[in-house]
Parts: sequence; C-alpha cells; structure tokens
Amino acid sequence: MNAQDAGPFELPSRYRDLQEEARRLAAGLAHRAAVADEADHIDPVMREALAASGLAGTVVAKEFGGRFDKVDSLAVTVVREALAGVSAHLDSLYAMQGIGSYALWAGGGDAVRRRWLPAVAACEAIGALALTEPQVGSDLKAITTTITATGDEIVVDGHKSFITNAGDATFYLVLGREGDGYSMVLVPADAPGVSVAHPHQIIAPHVLGDVIFDHVRVPAGHRIGEPGKAFTLALATLATFRVSVAGAAVGLAQAALDEAVRHTTGRDQFGVPLARLGPVPNLLAMSWVEIEMARSLTYRAAAAAARDPLANLHLSSMAKVGATEVAGRVVDRAVQVMGRFGLVRGSLIERLYREARPMRIYEGATEVVLDSLAKQLVKPHLRKDTQ
Repeated sequence: MNAQDAGPFELPSRYRDLQEEARRLAAGLAHRAAVADEADHIDPVMREALAASGLAGTVVAKEFGGRFDKVDSLAVTVVREALAGVSAHLDSLYAMQGIGSYALWAGGGDAVRRRWLPAVAACEAIGALALTEPQVGSDLKAITTTITATGDEIVVDGHKSFITNAGDATFYLVLGREGDGYSMVLVPADAPGVSVAHPHQIIAPHVLGDVIFDHVRVPAGHRIGEPGKAFTLALATLATFRVSVAGAAVGLAQAALDEAVRHTTGRDQFGVPLARLGPVPNLLAMSWVEIEMARSLTYRAAAAAARDPLANLHLSSMAKVGATEVAGRVVDRAVQVMGRFGLVRGSLIERLYREARPMRIYEGATEVVLDSLAKQLVKPHLRKDTQ
C-alpha cells in the first residue's frame, strides 16, 4: 500500500523518479533511524548520506547549485513523504535545508547567495530560520528582536526560541523589528555575540534550541529583502514548504499502517489472524481510506503550490491540517490494534506515535490554521463592518 497503488492519478515521471531516489536513501538509512530519531544534534551518518544523495539540491535553485530552476513544492513533498516514513530526523534535516535558506534565495543579494546557497545544496552548510521567541509563537508580528542599521553594518539583538538546528546551524536567517516594519538578516553562527542554549526538548527528540543575539554585528550585505518589508519572505517560505509537512505526515501514517498490518496479519488470536478479528479490520481499512484521501489532497495542494505558492496557501493549509490530523488518528489506531505490543518503548510504532504528535503544532497549529481558513471562507459573505 503506497503511492504507486493509487490508481490512474499518477505523479509525472520526474516526481516518481525523485520519489524512488528518496526511498532508496531512506531504505539505506533504516538501520540508523532509531538512533538518529532520538538525537538532539544532527546525526553525522544521516548528514553524510543526504549530502552524497544530492537530494538537498532539490531545495536550492539551479543557479546556486540546485536541481531545478526554483524550489518545487511538489518535489519537496514527495521526498519528505519517503523520508519521514523511515526517519523523522532525516526528514527534518532535508526539509530544513530548504526552510532555512529559501528566504535567502528569494531576497538576498547576489554575493551572499553565492556564498551560502551552493554550500546548502551540498550539505556543507546547515541553515536555520529564526522566527519564534520565548513569548511569541503563532503571533509573529509580536516579536521583540531588533534589527538596526548602523553605517555599513547591521546590529541584531534578541532571543529566538524553539529554533530547529540551533547549535548545529552554520547560519541563521533572523526576523526582527526594524522601525515600524520587519526585516531579516543572515547571521553566521560563529558571529561574535551569538550563543545557543537548550532549555527544552520535545517528546520526539529534535535538533532544537534557543539562540541569543547579543549586539551581533553583520555586514550590511547580509540583509535579506528590503528594510522593514521582510515579513513577506517569512510568509513566502511558509507558502512554499507548509504543504511538505503534509507529505511527511502521509509518509509517517503509511509507515504506521504498514507496521499495524504486519503485526495483525502475523499474530493469531482465538484461532484467526488478528487482522480478521472484531473491530480490527475496520480500523485498518479506515486508516487506509484516510491515508489515500490525505495523499490525494497533499499532491494536489503541492502541485498548486509549485505553480504559485502564495495564491494556493489555502490548499497547502488544508493539506497540512488534513494530513497531520490523519497521521495522528492512524498511528493511534495502530497502537490500539497492536495491543500491548504497541506500547513497548523503543519499538517502531512507539517512535512513530511520538513523532506524529508535534506535526499538528509546528508550521501552523491545527487550530490557528483552521481559524485562518475560516476567515478566508466566510469573508466574502460578511458585511464589511463585521470583517
């Protein structure tokens, strides 16, 4: 049961080829997944294999060492589907090379792009996007980090929190306030005044930390986008990559269902396979139905985002919510049908169970995304004074 069994609605050949590449990479690293997925720093085996595969080139434009003319949301989505079904660590490592560098490509000067983007494509540099703060999550316009231009330098002061790749990143794209607007700058991780702390770890271990910028000075050429107008770069990154979270969720859900089918067909109870006993068949079948629905919406949304990310953000948001909620239900059913074996610490299903839960929160919590979609849905029907 996988995307190749989905009937007449097939991916174009270049995406199927890319999917097979990603599956081969993931399969070759399956033996490392349990170790890497419990790591709070980038696993060197995973990084070396991703670099050797060349797949990181799919998140960088061709002119800077990547594969395609621009970042293709559908390509990223099918790769993440394949990787996340095996290792959340590998999936995050791949995805963050794009999320942590996209705004640089979209708004950086030519010199800084040529300095960093080829290194991102080769996994020689690790990117990170520094948006959230200790008191700021979904409401990004409430950030307090400041960006100040002083002659030929830019000064960054602030505290970013829950930043993926913190401590292992080579550079950070930092969003901060500049006057009445929001600006972004590239800060090398080794710049004086940059420090990292690790006050938190989540239920599915992740390369995560806080980054403190204490009067950090960088060249003016490290500015990304126009002064005071960089919030659109953060939105463009979201519009391009949000749908790929749905792809990762579909891959994880498929892995959970495959494990549940393996267990229930290989274990007899009351003289019959567990897969044919009581409510178990319905639970397995409903999981299959929901995965295929999620996959179909995800591919549609990703193809639309590849054409025009911002215009199709509503579809990407629907796919992200739908697929991550499906992943949560599927992995929970898998634990249930596996009984006590679904509760064993260190097992594949336990790891998938923990990895599924954060997906409904990061890159747009379900409730926040639904609120935004609801506003878009009803706005044309409301009086102007109630909008």
